[in-house]
Amino acid sequence: MANHAQSKKRIRQSERRTIVNGARVKSIRTSLRKVEESIDGGDKTAAQEAFRVMQPMLMSGVNHHVYHKNTVARKLSRLTKRIKAMPA
Repeated sequence: MANHAQSKKRIRQSERRTIVNGARVKSIRTSLRKVEESIDGGDKTAAQEAFRVMQPMLMSGVNHHVYHKNTVARKLSRLTKRIKAMPA
């Protein structure tokens, strides 16, 4: 158990950040799932629209240190490739 005021504060801060980051990851995963479902459903316009919504969310995850930038770049690249390969 923490004995110093600063260490107690750090525990409180980390608990808050864990909750915020968990919510952020959850919303990003949901938007990723919507893109995946649109691609699997074969609806190119819906997939493109879901991708436009999802892309800034992923990038904000990088800025908030929830995801690594290379992980996000890989996901975006693969999804873009799958969307472009869809028939019009």
